[in-house]
Amino acid sequence: MLAALRAPENAHLLEYVTQDPFGAHVFPGDTPDYSPAEFLADLDVQLRDTAPIHLWSYIPTCAYRCRFCQYPVVLVKGDPGKLTQWADWNMREALLWLENVPSLSSAPIGEFNVFGGTPSLLPAADIARLLEFYRSHFNFGPETTVRFEGDPSTFTVEKLELLASLGCTKLSCGVQSFDDPVLKLCGREHTSQMCVDFIRAAQRVGFERISIDLMYGLLDQTVDSVRRDLDVVLDTGVNSVVCTKLHLKSYAETRTGVAGEKPAAWQVDSYRSRLERDGHFWPTLDEQYEMRAVLTEGLRAAGYVEHPTMYFAANGIGPETWKSIMVDQDRQEAEVAIGLGGSSSCRRSEAITDVNWQTYAASVEAGRVPLGSATAFSPSGQETRAVKMALTSLQPLQDSLHRSRFGRSLFDEPWAGRFRSLQDRGFAVLSDDAVTLTPAGETLVEAIINTEF
Repeated sequence: MLAALRAPENAHLLEYVTQDPFGAHVFPGDTPDYSPAEFLADLDVQLRDTAPIHLWSYIPTCAYRCRFCQYPVVLVKGDPGKLTQWADWNMREALLWLENVPSLSSAPIGEFNVFGGTPSLLPAADIARLLEFYRSHFNFGPETTVRFEGDPSTFTVEKLELLASLGCTKLSCGVQSFDDPVLKLCGREHTSQMCVDFIRAAQRVGFERISIDLMYGLLDQTVDSVRRDLDVVLDTGVNSVVCTKLHLKSYAETRTGVAGEKPAAWQVDSYRSRLERDGHFWPTLDEQYEMRAVLTEGLRAAGYVEHPTMYFAANGIGPETWKSIMVDQDRQEAEVAIGLGGSSSCRRSEAITDVNWQTYAASVEAGRVPLGSATAFSPSGQETRAVKMALTSLQPLQDSLHRSRFGRSLFDEPWAGRFRSLQDRGFAVLSDDAVTLTPAGETLVEAIINTEF
């Protein structure tokens, strides 16, 4: 893999990965100066006749801020009133979306996610009324699944039992690592044993999908540490794992994710320098790719299926519903994100909710959908976005599906030359009706879609 990156013809891929990018599943528009009102109108048109979509509620509350985090979060430790306030604002914002996008109330919801932040900090009464609000105002059906996110310290047995009783069947948990010294350097306030205890408790309660997040490339993290993380995953039998590379370059600069108002602690040069002077270290690029290989190869060997990239599910339970709704070539439906810093999209445009909590709150209080920015996709941008999303699914790109949607073949220009080049460099295989990434292409798919398309 590193040999491929260092080949002269792949210099642009090496430049991409060494610049610390992140975000294979973020697809910004190519036409700026689009208004939020235009995005809401585009979304309404698409939702008039839609397959199930992904709806998520972003609750930005956290007890503390991790040293790698650059998302918009609000610290609420010791202040339960703030938690209730953010649940209130989220529901009031949702009503504004329903008012401004009339088709949203009838759009079938494939998966509803309560993400954060740490929404599991919410008191039981606020969790119950939040879930009841969304069920009563949106088109949940028998097939709708509900997912809730939290961290190991807040997913108590009592909270797990509450969530199960309220119809949640899926959990997401930010474990990040099972190495206690690494967790401490991240600023995490939980231990590796608490992570294992959470998994065991969630399994006993009977959740259908228990997903944990692991990060690689963390401060003082070694390849052996990541191997131990894999061992714990396999020992616990947790059935879903999301693997993420540490990202230090600003999301705002790369447009690869929603950025907060201030940098993560680890993005501050003086802080990073002090850590290095104290003897701490950041894994090299070679080590990061070895960590990725340890996780990818180990999980696949244990029967996990990767779909989309870096999302692993135990064989038999299928891909993450909310991600497949967004990226699979035969779906690619809308996503509606309600809450501070949410990222929403439809086929014609995309928008990001305000990341400043004060202006966000002022907009909600004034009765305005608090969108901070919007961009559109040109006709060629829509086609490019569809190809990029499909590639991140790691499933073969079907020419027949592309022709039915865009009226031209993947084996005509402007695509033919790009795919032939990927094949010549060992990143893809072309057949009569499909483009399939090779293992090298799958590993480098983030760099490929962001530099070659």
